[in-house]
Amino acid sequence: MTTNLQTLPESDDNTSTPGTPRKQHKKRESRGTLSFSRKARGKALTKHAVLIITGAVMIYPLLWMLVSAMRPNDLIFKDPGLWLSHLDMSNYTSGWSALTHPFGHYMLNSAIVVLGSIVGNLVSCSMAAYAFARLKFTASKLFFGIMLLTIMLPFHVVIVPQYVMFSQIGWVNTFWPLIVPKLLATDAFFVFLMVQFIRGIPKDLDEAARIDGAGHPRIFLRVILPLMVPALATTTIFTFIWTWNDFFGALIYLTDPDMFTVPVALRAFVDSQAGTSWGSLFAMSVVSLLPVFLVFLFGQRYLIKGIATTGIK
Repeated sequence: MTTNLQTLPESDDNTSTPGTPRKQHKKRESRGTLSFSRKARGKALTKHAVLIITGAVMIYPLLWMLVSAMRPNDLIFKDPGLWLSHLDMSNYTSGWSALTHPFGHYMLNSAIVVLGSIVGNLVSCSMAAYAFARLKFTASKLFFGIMLLTIMLPFHVVIVPQYVMFSQIGWVNTFWPLIVPKLLATDAFFVFLMVQFIRGIPKDLDEAARIDGAGHPRIFLRVILPLMVPALATTTIFTFIWTWNDFFGALIYLTDPDMFTVPVALRAFVDSQAGTSWGSLFAMSVVSLLPVFLVFLFGQRYLIKGIATTGIK
């Protein structure tokens, strides 16, 4: 018996009628995608709104100080807002010459301390980092761990024995107690930062230089140091900001008004007996912030690159 097989016509998916389940499924997918995009847009708007409000709250004290520096002294605390009803630029002229010396004298003192600290950290911390990252010596891991432990040691713990030592050698009221420790690689954070950066440099470069007859000093100066520019720039920026804003160390070691740095000079504007010239204080505070702002503005690119390439993320 012969059986005739008839081929059934295949249905074309692309020619489905509007009422088919496949078309309804596509409509549900488009609705789901639209609702998801709306939720994502709503979350993004909420996140940006929260960030803008938080940023406004954080920057409000700085804006208030900028506005208060241009107000008369008797109106500073009467109007807590940012609206400037009376413009008074005399705070800058009076504040510049309000102390024993012009304010530029104290900025020069801070510049001397900052320059010495930067040079000290760049020289000493880079050499210590090269020793930990490339040299093999006894108990190197132990010494590296001890170095890291000093990061958790507060500065206030060692300030008394340091002051006694510097007082015995006659360094009080000089800049040496603020500069000389930087020449001894006492900032363990920068040593660790440079160690992480040097470990990311291939050792093949060291071996190639050693084949050409270079020793460790030449390898460090000719091979490693030129490649450490991002880490060195990060160290420079951080050292500048921390040293320029250092108040406690300068207050301990500098008691002569001729040796005051910027933070200690700003403290001299506050007088509990004769009254405080708040307008002059805020005006000179704005002036003292300008170097920090400029250094961070022009060095931000190196700062981000240095942190991103040292493993400290």
